[in-house]
Formats: sequence, structure tokens, C-alpha cells
Amino acid sequence: AAGRLTCVLGPNGSGKTTLLRCLLGQLRPQAGTIVLDGREIGRYSPRALARLLAYVPQVPRSTFAFTVRELVLLGRFAHMGALGVAAQQDLAVARLAMQMTGTLEFASRTLEELSGGEAQCVMIARALAQQPTVMLLDEPTSHLDLKNQAAIYRMMQRLAHEWEMAVVCVSHDVNLAARCADELVLMRGGRVLAAGRPEDVVRREALGQAYDVDIDLIEVPGDRVPMVRVR
Repeated sequence: AAGRLTCVLGPNGSGKTTLLRCLLGQLRPQAGTIVLDGREIGRYSPRALARLLAYVPQVPRSTFAFTVRELVLLGRFAHMGALGVAAQQDLAVARLAMQMTGTLEFASRTLEELSGGEAQCVMIARALAQQPTVMLLDEPTSHLDLKNQAAIYRMMQRLAHEWEMAVVCVSHDVNLAARCADELVLMRGGRVLAAGRPEDVVRREALGQAYDVDIDLIEVPGDRVPMVRVR
């Protein structure tokens, strides 16, 4: 839903990335339908889909040595005319996306010149430049330190709550996701084991079944969700 951050959790091979690829239209489900804004996703043209749906990959990369400014501006491609020439509005939107993600200060640098956290913020800026209503992120903090992990999750919260986006993030960090997300989806074997508010999903039985481990839940004063620790 718009205005909410949903984190998809589960062990390796549980179907999280496959689900994300289906939502992106890269895979076609064997059964059921995927509906975006009241319309089946397969009925959108790639350009029309890019105006509604943005994707942030797990590992930031660029095939060419684009500057950050050029890379973020690529997010405007679906909004440009037939010649693909950036108008003043495209430049303004790209600049705003860089301002929001704190990447404007190194707009003239390339991804190779940035830290992992900075590069990931650039990829989020590029997705923001699309002005989507839905943003999908595949393990955006998997290679980042604690400070940058927290910063990315705060940014996802801001996109959902202030920009009214529907934000869906695949994550392996149960504790961080449970503290930042509005909703959790717990998967195993291609099926949803539990979904709902973090305090309803972070339960010993459900997590133990999903990850096949014995866990302890540790109550933290002031937190609505307990910390998860593997025995």
C-alpha cells in the first residue's frame, strides 16, 4: 500500500528474489495475477511500467563510467521525449533526487570513486528520479556497515511515509527490518508463512519454522518488537 514500507524476509532459496522479479515483470507467475494500480502488470509497456515502478538492485553497478549526475538522469528516460534529450524538468527532478539522498555533493564522480553506502544512495536517487509510485529494493544493505544500513532504512521509511510511496524491500536482517518496517512478510519454500505487523510476525514459532533454527526473543525496553537471537 502507498505510504508503507514492507520488508520480505526468509532464508536463502525461500523465493524472495523470485517474488521480486515477478513484481518487476521479469518473470511470469505460473498461476495468479500481479496487479499494479488496478491493471495487470503484463499489460504495461516497459516505458509505462517505468513511470510507476522503480527497482534498486542489491549491488550498485554501472556498465559505463557515468558520473553520478548522468546515472541519476538515466532514471528520467521513461519521461523523456522520443529523442531522449533531458529537458529542464528532468534536470530539476534529478537534482532533487540527489539532494534527498545526499548524493549531490559528489554528482561529478563515478560509482567507482564512492563507498558502498554512497553508491547505494546513488542507485536510490536514480530510482527516485523515475518518480515512481512503487519502489522495490533487493537487499539494499547486504554489503554495508551498521551506520549505512541504518541510513538506508531511514531513507526507505522517508520514501514511504513522506513521499507516499509503496516501498518493498527484500532483507536478511530480521532485527533491523522489524524495527523499521510497517509490515513484514515471512517466506519459506516459495510460500508465505506469516505477514502483518512486525510484532505479529516476529514470533518464535514462525521464525524457527522459516529459518530452521532455535531462537530466543529478547525484550528491549521501549521497543515494540523483541530482538531475535539464534541459540
